[in-house]
Amino acid sequence: MFWVYAAIVVSVASFLLAGYLYYWVKRQPGGNKEAEEIAQLIRRGANAFLRREYKILAVFASVVAFLILLFLPHPIWKSNFWTNFRMALTFLFGASLSATAGKIGMDIATIANLKSAVASKKGIAPAFEVAFKGGAVMGMAVVGCSLFGAAILYLLTKDPNTVLSFSFGASTLALFAKAGGGIYTKTADVSADLVGKVELGIPEDDPRNPAVIADNVGDNVGDVAGMGADLFDSNIASIAAAMVIGLSLGQQHMVFCYATLGLLASILGVLFIGMGKHKDPGKALNTGTYITTVLFAVLTLVVSLAFKYDLRIWGATMVGLIVAVIIGITSDYFTGDGKKPVEKVAKASSIGPAFTILSGFSYGLLSCFPALLGIGFSALVAYKLCEPLGASYAMFGISMAAIGMLSIVGMIISNDAFGPIVDNARGLVEMAKMGDDALVISDELDAAGNTAKAITKGFAIGAAGLTVIALLGAYRETVMNVTGSDISFNIMNPLVFFGIMVGLAVPAVFAAMLMLGVDRNAERMVAEIHRQFETIPGLKEGKEGVRPEYEKCIDIATIGAIKELIPAGLMAIVVTLVVGFIGGIHAIGGFLTGNIVSGLFLALLMANSGGLWDNSKKYIETGVHGGKGSDAHKAAVIGDTVGDPFKDTAGPSLNTQVTVVSLISSLAANLFIAFSLF
Repeated sequence: MFWVYAAIVVSVASFLLAGYLYYWVKRQPGGNKEAEEIAQLIRRGANAFLRREYKILAVFASVVAFLILLFLPHPIWKSNFWTNFRMALTFLFGASLSATAGKIGMDIATIANLKSAVASKKGIAPAFEVAFKGGAVMGMAVVGCSLFGAAILYLLTKDPNTVLSFSFGASTLALFAKAGGGIYTKTADVSADLVGKVELGIPEDDPRNPAVIADNVGDNVGDVAGMGADLFDSNIASIAAAMVIGLSLGQQHMVFCYATLGLLASILGVLFIGMGKHKDPGKALNTGTYITTVLFAVLTLVVSLAFKYDLRIWGATMVGLIVAVIIGITSDYFTGDGKKPVEKVAKASSIGPAFTILSGFSYGLLSCFPALLGIGFSALVAYKLCEPLGASYAMFGISMAAIGMLSIVGMIISNDAFGPIVDNARGLVEMAKMGDDALVISDELDAAGNTAKAITKGFAIGAAGLTVIALLGAYRETVMNVTGSDISFNIMNPLVFFGIMVGLAVPAVFAAMLMLGVDRNAERMVAEIHRQFETIPGLKEGKEGVRPEYEKCIDIATIGAIKELIPAGLMAIVVTLVVGFIGGIHAIGGFLTGNIVSGLFLALLMANSGGLWDNSKKYIETGVHGGKGSDAHKAAVIGDTVGDPFKDTAGPSLNTQVTVVSLISSLAANLFIAFSLF
């Protein structure tokens, strides 16, 4: 029990650090009146969206909790009422904590964007410090919440299934928060770019554009609140899967030990990070990640030797950690500034938009191979490394590799939240006319933030990959505990094959539904932007005192995102249940296999293609191939608008979808055994 109490203590330490950083950022100097007004518009828009989204999700979560009360883990008329009640309560607890983590991150991001913009007038180091510390508030809060919740629940119940239910609540909320935030942010981004940059040739954050505030709001509700909920979900899911497998081995204490040391390493990494003498923001972010990685490796090795834990399990954990770094480096190569793929797509853009799309999509496909190879290799090595310890230890090794991959998630989230903060800061610098020097600095930070976001998206998808493999093991463990016999998923079994084929299709349908949601919503917003430019005298010319009706675009993005977010997530959950009730536990085993492979492939393709198109556009904006306003630039903007829903809506939502269906499969395993058609 020592490590459960240690998890609570270190979680509290992360909350204290988050509180200190929050108030440090808040105390930094504010901007001029115009900058303050714009920042308030962004803040109000983000809060309005979250309020409306969370109201709908609260109703949805209450309905799901009621169904859990009736049916999980067993129908209530055949079960102990308090067992079902506890499952329903922990589901709501997980959803609430996930929502809280997203809200905290968004709250600090909408403060830090202004403070970083103002600090950029002093230099790149002060602006970087404000933005990173703002992002670190979210990193500490998200990981602290997930570990604290898991430790408290295990302390009270000693039941890993309760932690699974907690994880399911977090994952369900994350699925809808990421989908809704992604639809919102890309509706505004695509609309603003198509009308502003392509049609009118005005700058990205020109205050004349009616969609520009909605675009900045979207960065917060999608890339901050949504990604926070997403990584909260991945972190708690990996802990839950490892606990379910580890309980039968008496190794659940190792799960809390390594997760606690990972958070401790992230706390120390956040305290160490700084710009240094080279003044390179990208290098500073990467250095923080490497420091955290080394700290975790050393801490876990020392503790494993001190507590006489088997070093094979430590080795499996290290495999996951190393592969996480490799996936990040791979994403950086295919999406980073100054790398060959970005330069080649930028060059292709000078021929025309078709070549922008073809080259970017092709490099996106290529980028999947090393990442998927890494996930598969880490699972294989972890399995074989721990196999000599016993059959169940092999799957436990994979679950600990997932813990290793997510061990530094506190630092990863801090880096990820840095991206939208500096993106908003750049917009504020331009809209509030803070000067060319501040704009150059904020542009450099924005470029580093874009690369950081691309790396963290690859990391999040890779982490989800190992986590869901561990969840597949947890599902198998759950079924074996219920049936009392071993189970395998033979592809020649027609029930397994049926499940595989349906599982393969679901991520594609899910992604299509989200992107069509962006498409429909963006059409409405483009029409509204045209209306304002045509009917508001002096708006297009930038006449003094004339301002667009920003609230109209914010409303379109909000209403459309709320309308579109439920159907896609509901489809994934309903199809999982239908497959289970038709084909039973064997069909679900195949379904999860197909869903995992298809979901990870599409998520990597979309995240990396989108990041590549985005940075190719930014590379052209530095002056190459004709620079801003050239035909190459217009083609690159079209590529970027295609990539926006790829990388910020469908791609990152897919790894959450895979986690959700894996969790619901484990929780509903008893029902599939009792009530399947075949």
